[in-house]
Amino acid sequence: MSVPLTLGLRGHNPDILTCIANLSNDEVFTPPELANRMLDTLAEAWAKDHDGANLWADPNVRFLDPCAKSGVFLREITRRLSVGLAAQMPDVQARVDHILTQQVFGIAVTRLTALLTRRSLYCSKNARGKHSIGTQFTTNDGNVWWQRLEHTWHNDRCVYCGAPRSVFDRDESRETHAYAFIHTRDIQARITELFGKPMQFDVIIGNPPYQLECDGGTRDIPIYQHFVEQAKQLEPQYLVMVIPSRWMASGLGLASFRQAMLSDRCIRELVDYPVAKEVFPGVEIKAGVCYFLRDRYHDGDCRITTIRGNASAEPQIRSLGEFDVLVRDSNALSILRKVLAHKEPSINTILARDKEFGWTSNFTGIRTKQLADDIPVYYIRKNKRAVGFVARSEVKKSEHLVDVWKLLVPEAYGAGETEQHQILGKPIVAPSPSACTQSYLFFSIHSRSEAESLRSYYQTRLFRFLVSLRKITQHATHSTYVWVPMQTWDRTWTESELYGKYGLTEEEQKYIASRIKVMDAESSDDE
Repeated sequence: MSVPLTLGLRGHNPDILTCIANLSNDEVFTPPELANRMLDTLAEAWAKDHDGANLWADPNVRFLDPCAKSGVFLREITRRLSVGLAAQMPDVQARVDHILTQQVFGIAVTRLTALLTRRSLYCSKNARGKHSIGTQFTTNDGNVWWQRLEHTWHNDRCVYCGAPRSVFDRDESRETHAYAFIHTRDIQARITELFGKPMQFDVIIGNPPYQLECDGGTRDIPIYQHFVEQAKQLEPQYLVMVIPSRWMASGLGLASFRQAMLSDRCIRELVDYPVAKEVFPGVEIKAGVCYFLRDRYHDGDCRITTIRGNASAEPQIRSLGEFDVLVRDSNALSILRKVLAHKEPSINTILARDKEFGWTSNFTGIRTKQLADDIPVYYIRKNKRAVGFVARSEVKKSEHLVDVWKLLVPEAYGAGETEQHQILGKPIVAPSPSACTQSYLFFSIHSRSEAESLRSYYQTRLFRFLVSLRKITQHATHSTYVWVPMQTWDRTWTESELYGKYGLTEEEQKYIASRIKVMDAESSDDE
């Protein structure tokens, strides 16, 4: 009898699911430790909502992992239920059969992960194989579904997930990554199709695929939001998912998802990890990861916890929807509110848009020697700043901005995972006339003296602190600067003058200093 194996999986040394390598940065396996933190959060919510009842002692609760990869969630749920139901179901085999056939269900993302999930859950890649701990299955799949699906193309894009046909229109030898859970307009009908009958899940939990490779691998397509949206349509009491934190302030095509998340009063818990490798070792996920618990019957503020290293900040109960992005740093709220209370125009009213002159970062029309009627062009190539020249007649876009003074600011600068960071690259005062490639954004200004005044403001910690609240990745776009207020450009701005203007306390000033490095005005940094 193999049943005791599933009851004691965590006692094995090592647990194979702590050793398995990730398939890619797109489909990241969930470490057992993180899975159990999420399950603990779920169990605590269940107890609060059910007069202290033990979730794992309820034989009627039904769980779904709609994006199973290693099977860790289903395995750990089964282990907990095996212990919790022991008193009312003393026969081990009958208990395990009940759990596996009536309570835990999964939809695998690929053929390989289907086999992995069944091996983790049933101790056999075949649910009815001789080594399976389940004895009541009639198919080898058990309750872990997978079949190859194809994308549905329209204008060379998948109508469900946006995958490019040039990358994902594949033959039988390769995975299509057309995930069953999100490739449908009727998720209830899809569930009935997969499991043979209509089903209501009390808990949906998982770690969805994060993105799909785009043409040329330039900007990958986020996909995790579709799993969250589909899961909501199934109306579980609890939805628990771990996803990249980038949605909080940026992300390609995530504006509507961000708005939906911030306005969702059902989100009860949010646990944020700014440094992803602390929970996903060996995987780089810029801006970190988070998991959330959505309670269908909750209508209120959210409990937000930030964890960095071994330190966990004091949880904060607050509204997710106070601003158009989520301010991850609860300690920053009092400072931000004081600044915004002045209701000053944003500095992004004088900030150029991305690719203002129409030239990408790899623009090749720049020469090193200046000819008659040439203007200087500022650019960054191979992480080195440089100045070249183009004929004024080559400027076809935003010609009116050539003859203004500018404060050039790098569009990209490492987001930083340390406690104290510079946040933005050092600025350059560019004369009139001048232009730049997409490597820079720039503030338009009237004179050198005003440009120098603006530079002093940019270099203050307060300026960069306000930017940091919206800058969640290395890219600082136009909207990243929206909370930085305009000033007058008639002086050299100092930290103390700004702190006095906005009434920041000594404690708030010290907090800004703890988060933001001094920017040395003399040296330069290559991006």
